[in-house]
Amino acid sequence: MSSKAMAALIESLTKLPGVGAKTAARLAYHIAEMKSDDVEDLAAAIRSVKLDTHACEVCFNTIDADKNICDICASDKRDGKIICVVKDAKDLDAIERAGTFDGKYHVTGGLISPLAGVSQNDIRLRELIKRVGDERVEEVIIAFEPTVEGDATSLFISRLLTPAGVKVTKLARGLAVGADFAGTDSVTLAKAIENRIPV
Repeated sequence: MSSKAMAALIESLTKLPGVGAKTAARLAYHIAEMKSDDVEDLAAAIRSVKLDTHACEVCFNTIDADKNICDICASDKRDGKIICVVKDAKDLDAIERAGTFDGKYHVTGGLISPLAGVSQNDIRLRELIKRVGDERVEEVIIAFEPTVEGDATSLFISRLLTPAGVKVTKLARGLAVGADFAGTDSVTLAKAIENRIPV
């Protein structure tokens, strides 16, 4: 029987995506065996991510708390006429690593999911529509993972923007259904962007 502290750590770790009870236990026991300085560094890094970051005022990417706008939004070298719409900052980072997209981004913060009680009003679609109008965006590339929720959100965005004359495309289907961008190699992701298709 593990200690109360170990049980609490294991329970906390299972709240992370993709971490089941066995993995959580393995991680918890590893943390218990780490040097105290390393544990302090890990705890400080976790605290810092929560306390010292916030969302970019324009695209909602995760940035340092001392900035208002991310480097991508601030750059005049990026093509502001094309916006790639992603669910979260993790997906934005994966697309940036692919190295082929030179436009700007918009992070919705989620996907429409009636079963989970998430509607279009719960994600950043109003902000997207405003940006598209204010910045005279010509193309919106939807880069959601290929899931039912991703497809539903893509279709909703397309129905809002296409009548306004905005070209709405999505990534080519080189990605497996349910694929997570963070686990997709850069070449596959680059090809999916390059070969994007109309929604």
